[in-house]
Amino acid sequence: MIGKRAFAILLLTVGVTGGFNTSEACTNVLVTKGASVDGSTIISYSADSHDLYGELYYWPGREWPEGEMLNVYEWDTGKYLGQIPQARKTYTVIGNMNEHQLTIAETTFGGRSELVDTTGIIDYGSLIYITLQRARTAREAISIMADLTEQYGYYSSGESFSIADPNEVWILEMIGKGSENKGTVWVAVRIPDGYVSAHANQARITTFNRKDKENVMYSKDVIKFASEKGYFDGKDDEFSFADAYAPLDFEAVRFCEARVWSAFRNVNSEMDKYVDFALGKSDERLPLFIKPEKKVSVRDVQNIMRDTYEGTPLSMSQDPGAGPYSAPYRWRPLTWEVDGETYFNERAIATQQTGFTFVAQMRSWLPNPVGGILWFGVDDANMTVFVPMYMGMTSIPENYAQGEADLLTFSWNSAFWVFNWVANQAYNRYSHMITDIRKVQTELEDKFELYGPIIDEAAAKLYKANPEYAKAFLTDYSHEQSRQTVDKWKKLGEFLMVKYLDGNLHPEKNGVFLRNEHGNPAHAEFPGYSQDYYKRIVEETKDRLKVLDKKYY
Repeated sequence: MIGKRAFAILLLTVGVTGGFNTSEACTNVLVTKGASVDGSTIISYSADSHDLYGELYYWPGREWPEGEMLNVYEWDTGKYLGQIPQARKTYTVIGNMNEHQLTIAETTFGGRSELVDTTGIIDYGSLIYITLQRARTAREAISIMADLTEQYGYYSSGESFSIADPNEVWILEMIGKGSENKGTVWVAVRIPDGYVSAHANQARITTFNRKDKENVMYSKDVIKFASEKGYFDGKDDEFSFADAYAPLDFEAVRFCEARVWSAFRNVNSEMDKYVDFALGKSDERLPLFIKPEKKVSVRDVQNIMRDTYEGTPLSMSQDPGAGPYSAPYRWRPLTWEVDGETYFNERAIATQQTGFTFVAQMRSWLPNPVGGILWFGVDDANMTVFVPMYMGMTSIPENYAQGEADLLTFSWNSAFWVFNWVANQAYNRYSHMITDIRKVQTELEDKFELYGPIIDEAAAKLYKANPEYAKAFLTDYSHEQSRQTVDKWKKLGEFLMVKYLDGNLHPEKNGVFLRNEHGNPAHAEFPGYSQDYYKRIVEETKDRLKVLDKKYY
């Protein structure tokens, strides 16, 4: 296999997708213009993989010579899949958004395993990043994605894609047709304006209106192929894409649809009526989209991506697996056996193995370089900071580019490694450290929210006068906020190390550690464990650790 650094350079040269690793078990939230506070369209994404190094991708747009070929490598593994003709013109892509404010995200639902085409050239990751370099709108992206897989075959399993431009938000669900049949079967549904949707590794489009050409697109054989394969036997109007190509089971509900339920209940309290479905105890499945109780902001979506089921029957912070510090995390594997019975851990939206996460904001009333913001974070969404990356940037902030670091090479210059360093401290003292983390996280994101309108106004005025000046301004701003964020997070990590050294707690006030009247460190406090945890210890050990009222002499 080609070396990773050399491979990354090759990708930039030929203009194809980057990344070596898998995005398994991800979550997307989708918000339409009429459902958002300011008229933005919004899509969120968490690239959740144990093997993914979190970085911000970048492909500058350019003109290509006629006859140029594009080498395609599988996003998950780096495996060479083949060549396709390069487009004569490609657009600039930053992360998962392009210069036209088109954004594409995904979650893998897998579906029927026999439908994977092992001879295909296009995998789901390549499909996203190649399309972003070629499409300007969501509808155009759907057509290009269908054409690419039809011509060159689809190498991946079933996939749900979130596709949005500044005006429309769509869900596209797609699966291959096996190695004997090139192409895909798929259906795309536009989320009605004023509504919110989500998906999380389970196909969600059931029945759809084939006559509604304005809001529904689909492959011509999506029903016929299912009938031929024996996946569906009924009237066409009764056809359900999800039930035919990715039937629900307990794990699909509890590990996947439950995350959708949790996202929905964050914007509409009426969704609590589906709690039994989320628990795997009811067949009353969730709707594809819902109307929020109030308009949704970017900060709202960021907080949804931090959700760990707190305040619900699926909360992970209350059972013994939470440990002495109520951690809402569980190390893998997801399921395990005891005495021949299988048990499981909950799978929340926020998870420790996230490589990168973002909330994409697209705004139709602003010039594209100003209107498109990728609020980007690395590592666990619960403990990351969403930094504004404007689409007008002409380069990537050093801390968020790959640089010399990767998943096996630590670097203090890497945002990914700095955020992981802090989070991995917190996993062992969660209930104590999360308060300190939340304080700095909120301080930084409050600043971005406060600066946002000022930056937008200045950049829009600059853009009218000179678009290149506006891009330089936005590049400087995004780079500087990225640098300040990583520096602040390093200091946070140092603070946590000192404050909680060796299980103690060193007293501090407003971030300054206290000293005694002699100038030495104030005496350490011993916070111990919670009363509930001590009770669990007693229940487990009985009287073995009990202090006896006994004298020996």
